[in-house]
Amino acid sequence: MRQRHASQATRRDREFEAFVAGAAGRLLHAATLLTAEAPDDNPRARRLLTLSLAHTYACWDRLRGEDPYDRARQYLATRFARGAWHHHGGRGRSRPHPASPLAPLTPQERLILVLRLYEGVAEEQTAALLGLSAERVRAICHRATTTLLHRSREPGTGGDGSEGGAVMSPADRKPLGERPPGERRRV
Repeated sequence: MRQRHASQATRRDREFEAFVAGAAGRLLHAATLLTAEAPDDNPRARRLLTLSLAHTYACWDRLRGEDPYDRARQYLATRFARGAWHHHGGRGRSRPHPASPLAPLTPQERLILVLRLYEGVAEEQTAALLGLSAERVRAICHRATTTLLHRSREPGTGGDGSEGGAVMSPADRKPLGERPPGERRRV
């Protein structure tokens, strides 16, 4: 009996190690995007990853055919959301690294963008995970995407290849897709 339990534990450990070898890099990247830290200086992201992997390992035997990556990602997202909403009231901005492309977004916007666009989680699943309506998730995703697109067009953000310069006000921004007269659309 004891030998059987040892054999099961060894098998579980090998399976989990293989899972970590294949999934940890992607999960760390997702966590780094969520925390808006620099890829080479990401202690909050590494902590989120460690907690997510520990939780996944703890429930490994109960997965019963469930994808362990989905479980780890779900825990990562909910743990981030709890921390971000608890410490920042849901609306505040954590102290993101200025070089992070998602730095201008709120934690909720980052979470929804990472789940929807980086991880490819369906709108309905994202809504259920966060306790929001699908319409709310769609609106937040659209707002966050618009923020990033407008920011990349501003002088000084590096999105247009320029360096330095003043930040444009929202009134100075052109709507997406609008071009100066006579300029042809590039294909």
